[in-house]
Amino acid sequence: MMNEDKVYEIIQRWRDTPEEDLKPEDYQQFKDIGVACLSGGDSKQLLKFVQDEKNQGIVKSMGCGLLAPLVDELVRNEKSHDHCQAAISQLIKMCSSRTLLESFLELIEHMDPGAISETILAVLPHLQTVLLQLDENQAACVGLALSALQKQLSRLPVPYTQQQEEADEHGLCRCCIALAMFTKPFIDGVKKKDENCNSTAEDDELKAEILNCMRSLKEPLLEAGLNPDRKSTLWLFAEEIMVILPAIKESLSGLLFFSCLRKFTTMDTSLSMESIACLAYLLFVQLIAMDTFPAVFSPIFILQCNMEHISLLLSSKKESHLLKGLALFAKSLEKVEDNSLPVGLLDLKSFYSAPQNLRQILTDCPIQHLAKSGLKVFQLFINKLDAEAKHKFFRCLLKTSHHAGVESYIVNNIRKQIQLSIKQGNANKWFLGTELLPLLELVLSLPQAAETDLLTNMDKIMESLNLLRYLLMGDKELSSKADLWEELCRIKDEYLKMLRVCISMSRAYYSAEIKALKEDQKLKAKEAKEHARSTRLLQTVTVKHDKVTHMSPEVQYQVLQSALVTFDLMESLIVRIDEITAEKLGKLH
Repeated sequence: MMNEDKVYEIIQRWRDTPEEDLKPEDYQQFKDIGVACLSGGDSKQLLKFVQDEKNQGIVKSMGCGLLAPLVDELVRNEKSHDHCQAAISQLIKMCSSRTLLESFLELIEHMDPGAISETILAVLPHLQTVLLQLDENQAACVGLALSALQKQLSRLPVPYTQQQEEADEHGLCRCCIALAMFTKPFIDGVKKKDENCNSTAEDDELKAEILNCMRSLKEPLLEAGLNPDRKSTLWLFAEEIMVILPAIKESLSGLLFFSCLRKFTTMDTSLSMESIACLAYLLFVQLIAMDTFPAVFSPIFILQCNMEHISLLLSSKKESHLLKGLALFAKSLEKVEDNSLPVGLLDLKSFYSAPQNLRQILTDCPIQHLAKSGLKVFQLFINKLDAEAKHKFFRCLLKTSHHAGVESYIVNNIRKQIQLSIKQGNANKWFLGTELLPLLELVLSLPQAAETDLLTNMDKIMESLNLLRYLLMGDKELSSKADLWEELCRIKDEYLKMLRVCISMSRAYYSAEIKALKEDQKLKAKEAKEHARSTRLLQTVTVKHDKVTHMSPEVQYQVLQSALVTFDLMESLIVRIDEITAEKLGKLH
C-alpha cells in the first residue's frame, strides 16, 4: 500500500486536474485507494475525504467508483455502518444522477450471491433518491432498476411455511416490503398527476414500467403459501401490489380478461401469463382488491377467462402452483349454475387443456391431498356441464385418459346421468336416447381386446358390468324402444363374449403361475433338506423361476389367488347379466 505522502501527492494532482483530463487509470487508482482505506478500517477517514470542500471536484468526477466498495463495507461491517451511509449520501449529493444510476445497476447485477437481501436493503433508499433526482427518462430508469432488483430477488428461496416466513432467514420478506416502499413515491406522483388531469407521455411510460411490479406476482407470490387467517409479510406485500394497479389506473379486468390484446414490452410472455394467473388467484380466491373489481361479468364469462390461467397453473410441477390452480378452478366454478355450461365451451383450447391437466394430477401426482382436492374439482366441473357437454366430455376422457381409475369414475358418472334422465321431466337424448349408444360402446370395450390386462383395468370393467346390469334391470324407458334395446343387446353380447375369452385366458395364466409357484416352493423345500444333511453350508439358494417378482412366496400366492377371486366375481356378474337379459326377453315375448 502507498504511504501517506504518496497518496497526498496523488490527491493534490487530482485536485489540479480538470475532469476531462482524468484518465481511466486515475479512476481505478481512486477506487483502489478507497477500497484500501475501507479494508484498513478507516471508513471515518474516507467520510472526511468525501465531505472535504477541497475534494468536491474529485468526488464529483470520480466518486461513483466508491459506491460499490462502500455498499460492500456497509453490508459486511456493522461498525462502519454510519460512516458508510453518510459517505454514500454525500456521493449522491455530489455526483451525476445518471452516473450514479449506472453504478447502482452494475452493483445490483454483480452483488454477492450470499448477501443479496442485505445488499438490496442497503441500496434501495439511496437508489430511490437517485431516481427521484432524474430530470429525463425517469420512467425507463425506474423500469431498469425494478428489473434488476427483481432479477436478484428471484434468486432468494421463498418461505412456504409460517415458521419459515417468520424466521425470514434469507431476507426475502424484508426485501419485498422495502421494494413496495421503494415504488411508493413514483406511484404517488403518477396518481397526483392523474387527479389533476395533467399526466404526460412520460407518466404513461412510468405506469408501464411500474407494472414491472407484476413480476413479484410470479416471484415470490406464486410460490408462497398465502393464508388469509394470518396477515403475513408476503400477504401484506400481495395487498400492496393489488393496490398499486388501481392507483396507476390499471384495470384489473383489463389485465385478467384482455391480456392477450396487450403488448408486454418489459416481460416475456410466459412470465406475464404466470403473473396474471397469480393476479386472478389473489382476486378471486383471496378476494384481495375485490371491492375494485366490476360486478358486471357473469360467472360463466369469468370462468371462461380464468380457464387459461387455471390451465397454466395446473400444468406446473410445483405444489404451490397446483394448489393455487385448484383453488382458482373451484372458486371460478362455484357461482356457475349446475348443468349450465354449454357444449361449445369444450371446443375452446383452455377448456380442453385445463381438465386434461387436472386429470393428470389425479393419475400422476404423488401428493395425496392434491389428488384428493383435484377429484373434488373434477366432479364440480362435471356438475356444471349441461347434458350435451357432459356427453362430449365423457366421450373425450374415455378415449384419451388411458387410465382405468379415471374411466371407472366416468362410467359411474354416466350411470348417475342415466338415473337422472329416467326421472320424470329429466329425459334427454344424450343419456336415454340413441345418443347413449356411442357412449356405451366406449364404456363396454376392452382396450387390448382378448389380451387386456384384467387386473389393471379391473375398476373400469367392474363399473361397466354394474352399469350394464343397471340398464338391463331398468324400467320400460329402454326396453320400450325396440331399436335402442336391440342395439344395447348387441353391444352387450359383443362385450361379454370378448370379456369371457379374456377371463378364460387370464385364469389359465394365473392358475399356471400358482402351480409354478407351488412347484418352486416344493423344490426349495427339498433343496433345504439336502442342504441340512450336507456338511457344507451354502451361502445362497438358487431360485428356479427368476421371472417371479421380488415379493415373498406367501405374498405372491395371495396376489395370484386374489386375481382368481376377481375373475370369479366378474364371471358371477356376467352370469347375473345373462339371467336378467333372459328374464327381460321372456317378458317382452
